[in-house]
Amino acid sequence: MFWTLLAAANLIFVLGVVVLVRRGTRRIPRLADIAESDPTGEPRVSVIVAARNEARNIRVALQSLLALDYGAIELIVVNDRSTDTTGSILEELAHQDARLKVCQVEALPPGWLGKNHALHVGAGRASGDYLLFTDADVIMDRTALRRAMAYVQATGADHLAISPQPLMPTLLLQAFVVLFIDLFSVYLRPWSASNPRSRAFVGIGAFNLIRREVYEAVGGHQLIAMRPDDDVKLGKLIKQRGFRQHLLAGQPMVRVPWYASLGELIEGLEKNSFAGVDYRVSTVLGGTLVLFAFDLFPFLGVVILGGPPRWLYAATALVLLVQARHTARDMGLVPRCAWLFPVAVLLFIYIQWRAMLLAYVRNGIRWRGTHYALDELRANKV
Repeated sequence: MFWTLLAAANLIFVLGVVVLVRRGTRRIPRLADIAESDPTGEPRVSVIVAARNEARNIRVALQSLLALDYGAIELIVVNDRSTDTTGSILEELAHQDARLKVCQVEALPPGWLGKNHALHVGAGRASGDYLLFTDADVIMDRTALRRAMAYVQATGADHLAISPQPLMPTLLLQAFVVLFIDLFSVYLRPWSASNPRSRAFVGIGAFNLIRREVYEAVGGHQLIAMRPDDDVKLGKLIKQRGFRQHLLAGQPMVRVPWYASLGELIEGLEKNSFAGVDYRVSTVLGGTLVLFAFDLFPFLGVVILGGPPRWLYAATALVLLVQARHTARDMGLVPRCAWLFPVAVLLFIYIQWRAMLLAYVRNGIRWRGTHYALDELRANKV
């Protein structure tokens, strides 16, 4: 009887969460559905990119930005102490197109993360009415910015975040990003960010478009100088100050090659996995228990239990797989990656614990060749 009740409670909880996520996701408008109308007055937009050792992807990404069919645009790329061929690629592209302005950062001042400082420098050089913060590997459709600006003007949004389509080469990596997106949705409920009565907020590094006055009013990147999750925390600052915030689904018009291998994924998430829970060990412990109980144990219950509990856990596992398949399809990923959902859960737990333990062992994080002390990171609370 105990296992039957536990399995039934598990099924009810998972169904509730899935219904919440599905309903919320359907409320998010799609960038591709926004009409290609020209924004009134065509406000000037400064696109700001922080780049450090991005030689693998930056050429294609910047070429897509320079091809945007939006006339009033400037592109500012901050070369943050790159040691590969990023600098020479930037010089070549700047020579070809005068709209590309390259800023060089030779040394990182105290109290700053490299990327955050680079975006701060870029914003200081910008002349636009709007600032679009994006990453050095993001690829945009030529109409993406024009559609986004038309939406901003139609809604009066002060901040528009757009979720990208992640480009991942293997089914396991795709399964991981599916889990990541679902957990992100449950944790932040980003579809409610546009509701002024909701405390929900959103920020996405691939596409954070902000009215310049709003960026300056909330203190810009100076207030999040030591936050590895700067994109989300910038969104939080904007929402807390009462400004209007919106979210669009960008796939397939905004795309990003997230990680090319499992090793890159594990290493890349070292910097923000622990930061994402504000460096709280209790949250890691609680999150692990929740993931094990509701996202992993149903698959184990099918194997180790019998009778009604087995069928109830089988139903729960099926719901999880169907939800993962829906998310994969929504994000333009291969639907069959959903079969690796339990493996993705184990991988997520491993990455979370590894990031936390390394933060203590190293007394901080090491990100792109620079060490940042844990005490400094924790002190920057938002």
